[in-house]
Amino acid sequence: MKELLEAVRAGRSGEVPGLLKPLTPAERKALLAELKTIRAELRGWDWDRWRERARIRAAMVVAGAGCHTGAAAAAAWIGARDLRDWQDLPYGMIVDVLSDRDPQWLGDVAHRLAGRTSTAQDDYPLIHELVKLAKCPVPTTDGYVYGWAEAVSRPQGNLLATLREDTAVRILVPRLFETPQLARPLGWYDEPDNPAHWPSVLTCLADEGVLDRELLVDACVSRLLRGGRPGEMRFFLILLRRLALTPAEERARVADWMGMASDGTSTVAAHAQSVLGRIAGTGGLSTSALAHMSGAVLFRSEKKLVRAQLVLLGKVMRSDSEASRELLPVVAEAFGHQDVDVQERALKLVARHLRAVPPVGEQDLREELAASAALLSPAHRAAAVEVFGALADAGTREAYEEILPPPPEPRRLAPAADSVPELVEDLMVLLRADDDMSRYERTLDGLVRMIHREPEALAEALRATLADRWWLDSSFRWDRDQRFSGHPFGVEVVAAALLERVSVKTLHNARVRATAPDTCAHAGLEAVVNARLWEVAFFVRTRPLPFLLATPTWQTGALDPAELVGRLREYQRLDVPIAPVDFALALLRVPRSGADAVARAAADLGTKEGDRLAAWLSGGGPAMPALEADAEPEPSDVPARRLFQRPATVTRRKLHETKERLAIQREFPRPFHWLGRAQTNSYRHCYHWAGLHAHASAILPHEREALAGWLLPALMESAQEDLPGTTASLPTLAEAGGAREVAGPALHRALAAGLGARRPEDRLAAVDALLVLAARGQLDGELLGRDLAELVGRGTVKPNRLADSARTAAATGAYATTWSVLAGALPGLLSPDTPARGLGEILGVAADCVEHCGTAGTAETTAASAGTPAAVSVGPQGILGLAELATRRGSSQLVAQASRLQTALHQGADQSRPETAKTSR
Repeated sequence: MKELLEAVRAGRSGEVPGLLKPLTPAERKALLAELKTIRAELRGWDWDRWRERARIRAAMVVAGAGCHTGAAAAAAWIGARDLRDWQDLPYGMIVDVLSDRDPQWLGDVAHRLAGRTSTAQDDYPLIHELVKLAKCPVPTTDGYVYGWAEAVSRPQGNLLATLREDTAVRILVPRLFETPQLARPLGWYDEPDNPAHWPSVLTCLADEGVLDRELLVDACVSRLLRGGRPGEMRFFLILLRRLALTPAEERARVADWMGMASDGTSTVAAHAQSVLGRIAGTGGLSTSALAHMSGAVLFRSEKKLVRAQLVLLGKVMRSDSEASRELLPVVAEAFGHQDVDVQERALKLVARHLRAVPPVGEQDLREELAASAALLSPAHRAAAVEVFGALADAGTREAYEEILPPPPEPRRLAPAADSVPELVEDLMVLLRADDDMSRYERTLDGLVRMIHREPEALAEALRATLADRWWLDSSFRWDRDQRFSGHPFGVEVVAAALLERVSVKTLHNARVRATAPDTCAHAGLEAVVNARLWEVAFFVRTRPLPFLLATPTWQTGALDPAELVGRLREYQRLDVPIAPVDFALALLRVPRSGADAVARAAADLGTKEGDRLAAWLSGGGPAMPALEADAEPEPSDVPARRLFQRPATVTRRKLHETKERLAIQREFPRPFHWLGRAQTNSYRHCYHWAGLHAHASAILPHEREALAGWLLPALMESAQEDLPGTTASLPTLAEAGGAREVAGPALHRALAAGLGARRPEDRLAAVDALLVLAARGQLDGELLGRDLAELVGRGTVKPNRLADSARTAAATGAYATTWSVLAGALPGLLSPDTPARGLGEILGVAADCVEHCGTAGTAETTAASAGTPAAVSVGPQGILGLAELATRRGSSQLVAQASRLQTALHQGADQSRPETAKTSR
């Protein structure tokens, strides 16, 4: 046994089977205890010993598999995640040491390994060999099926021949249709003549009788009906087409085709629609079934599917006039489709076949269809009147009512936890998801308060709760002080300071040395957060603070000046030293003006900090060039342009910046000195591509223009590259600032870039910010529109993405807000000789907005609060360039939507509909 242990510790896995087999059961039991000890040691090794650890793991898994007597324990040992890494297990050696076991035991181990979701696919070779030794039924778990599919699809192999010879093919192939995700090899190749093309191979096996063809058809139909990712549905659709269903097989599955056409992905629905069309053409689809299916398809957003369904309905009604009575009301449901072209097609179809309806009951049908015509766009109302006569709602249009979200109300930050268990719970939640600013501030303040009040109880609780943290691991080989001096690891440095796992010297050096890199504002914000943590941890080890000065009052990060005065007064009473970084951050979180009474109270404290706060609240204190927002990222040619600036101008700017920088250095700690340097919105020296720091808006809650300017480069990139999450800060910035503060040009520019983001979920965040600004009366629609037009002209924002964002905003009920933005953008979008591709979509959304809200922009109450005009300015000639576009020849989407918008504008000018003030949802 000693030789075997030496082989394991040396990582000589090849020697293990030979040394293990002669051991008695008692020796194997004793060896297993030693292996568990080694396993525990390996968990504490640092990453730099990964090669040695990998060798020992391989030897241990073989030795442990041979020592366990229970099937469950053996499977748990082999499948343990801490005994494997990116390398495959030594399957051959494991099979060797288990080959003398009872077949029933081997089968039990095989099925237990196959049932381990996380490892079954990787362990397929081992499970397969164990199944062969045990001669037991093959497992059918998802992981085993995935592993089998990859094994038979090996490169340079013959998939068809392999499956022909596989005795488990009849069992495992049906499982390919039941797994949650499609097995990866099934979608590797698209060429039908490729030997590894699964649809071709499965079709061939069905033709040869190796697989049941009817079973494959049923499995395909069932999987398509279940739905899934479009890429996965593609495989099942290709296989179904290659199986070439007969007309009888298609008619037997009418209900399945109807379900696919209603709820399937676009390609699946199109296939089902074509099958139902063939069935309907041969009389195999009843009128009621067609009506039921059409009602669902006509509500789909894919215009191609809706148009094809209208064509199918027209064919059926043309061949069977009796069916018109039942099908025409279904066609009329398309009057409410979001696409006006679909509405027009449906109206023409109704007009064509209404004449063929028998006289009996025609009047009732006509009245029903006329009632549905109220859903039509105003552009088609004249044509509807020709078909149905005077419409019931003509001249009785309801007053338009703008629907916006309720303006965000200020919410106070929840008080810090008042007990050790509650604080520990907050800390554990924060450590798992540290991007919530409110939770971070509440937990940090709670730690400071509890350390001051009950340090022993908190230390005992943290020692037990945080036992798995690296800085509490006694076998941790790296220098804890060295790691904590480079990064505080969030609030962990505070907990480590309480438990004396980081030295006072390290914390002192870190807080003294802490400064922002001379790179970008993002690094400066991160430096402020880290410096405060180091400072708090230092005071924990030297003289614990009773509470923090900079803890926000509101969830936006803002701090009530009166509350800060009260905290300073309490510090003065307790004779507690001021933490410089904490106090500096508190200054940034209070407004610099509008609190004269509080400023006098601060001055009455008679302390240096009280005087600084009083000056700050009165508008004094040093200027901060870094917060002067730039609404445009710096282009690559800025250095060249600056060469041509007048020397006197450059000199004055340099002198001004130097003066302010010196003032910042005198009054603020080193982590804040970057605020004395003007920031450039450029990626030239910045690697923060994911947007703002999670706590950015809480560090500078009154400087959203500066934050928007720093965010702008990332937003510009996200409009062209795949950078997810960059717009997540926009709703927060929209909520920041004073209640009547109009958003500035930088925030509007950032919002414009966000509305053109590449990812739909990122555009949705920008739409949320747009609606928040509108609800607060802080949106300048014309300015935002001009920014959008410029970004579209540059190619930064794609017209189709802008149309999607505008459509989403309008669909919430904010038609007037959306129109105010589009009206500002259209003059710039229509000015080029060659309109941008996709402009027709934008014109369609604009027309939809005008048809709902008229030519009014924002409601009067909104406009009054923002100080902007109550209506969008559209001159007597309308929007410049629109009339010329609307009168062009042709029937393109661009011309049609331009004509529709022009008509809507004229109707809105002739008969302006009253508009009520905005309401909150």
